[in-house]
Amino acid sequence: MEKKTIRDIAVSGKRVLTRVDFNVPLDENSGQITDDSRIKAAVPTIDYLIEHGAQVILCSHMGRPKGRIIPSMSLKSVAERLSRILRQQVLFANDCIGPEIEAMAEQLKNGDVLLLENLRFHMGEEKNDPAFAKALARLGQLYVDDAFGTVHRSHASIAGVAEYLPSTAGLLLEKELHSLCKILREPARPFGLLLGGAKISDKVALIENILTKVDFIMIGGGMAATFLKAKGFEVGKSLLEGSTETASYLIDKAEKNHVKLFLPEDVVVADTSDNSNWETVSIRNIPPDKRIGDIGALTISRFTRILERCKTVFWNGPMGIYEVPQFSEGTRAMARIISSINATTIIGGGSTAEIVTGMHLNGRMTFVSTGGGAALKFLGGETLPGVAALLDKKA
Repeated sequence: MEKKTIRDIAVSGKRVLTRVDFNVPLDENSGQITDDSRIKAAVPTIDYLIEHGAQVILCSHMGRPKGRIIPSMSLKSVAERLSRILRQQVLFANDCIGPEIEAMAEQLKNGDVLLLENLRFHMGEEKNDPAFAKALARLGQLYVDDAFGTVHRSHASIAGVAEYLPSTAGLLLEKELHSLCKILREPARPFGLLLGGAKISDKVALIENILTKVDFIMIGGGMAATFLKAKGFEVGKSLLEGSTETASYLIDKAEKNHVKLFLPEDVVVADTSDNSNWETVSIRNIPPDKRIGDIGALTISRFTRILERCKTVFWNGPMGIYEVPQFSEGTRAMARIISSINATTIIGGGSTAEIVTGMHLNGRMTFVSTGGGAALKFLGGETLPGVAALLDKKA
């Protein structure tokens, strides 16, 4: 069932409580925003509401303060950056609920924008406390969810508020769902899945749910070590997340569905203590005292040849320990090739989106999702609480 969007409701003259994902990375020393792409991703929805005469009340979380007020996690710097992006003053509230904030909301004029303080400064947010959700709902007359990165969480500002206000999707959330639905329903073939990162557990449902649609699965990153171990290879001191039984099950399931699953042929390994003495070795010659840090040159070439055949690509997870320079080339190479192929290319949020954005390649991808965990759960067939809470379009 399709969900209503802000285009389906009259917003003029209404206070519109809008959930955005402004959980942006900050510099540890200066506290300055280092990547404002999540802020910019919400601008089309904010602009739409301003242009259609709404009073815009934005709410978001930042970090994991767990109910405590932590000044370094304040959204004040976000209000300042958003003011510059919108070229109009964004008002800032020093809390997100209460009589004082309700008074601020009621004084807004059409076209005004107010950003509330970090939702997670209150314990009630993550607990989906009905009293906290009701207090938030008192600020608005309509609710818009434009925070795809959090729709998989049953939090007060995501699922709770929707019980008290008419609720629709913002333009970013609509775009996210449309892009991901398309590769689930009708991907152009061949369809390649490139998976990395450390965790197998959060990708099992995705692989299972998409096996009938996908042609190739390429696996790198930390999770490759578990798959290699399952096939009987020595993986040294590499961290294993998830069981080799799970990896073996997925290998067998791919084979039964006639899906070609590719593991690294060679890897970059190094000492575990300080990443020194690094070298590229065949997967048959991984030293027992070293750990895998990246895919090797042969694997980069092989994955490149496969990706060049694809008409649809979904990528989630780096190919190695990306933060360490000698382990970053596999990920960078994948980003470059995916940005250059003639295909529908979807980047699955999280660290993968940050990497692509950092390399200034996001504009060359078909779509860069703002939600890693949410994208994986959606493609894994799970119901997302934040989406389920929105009003359905009538058939």
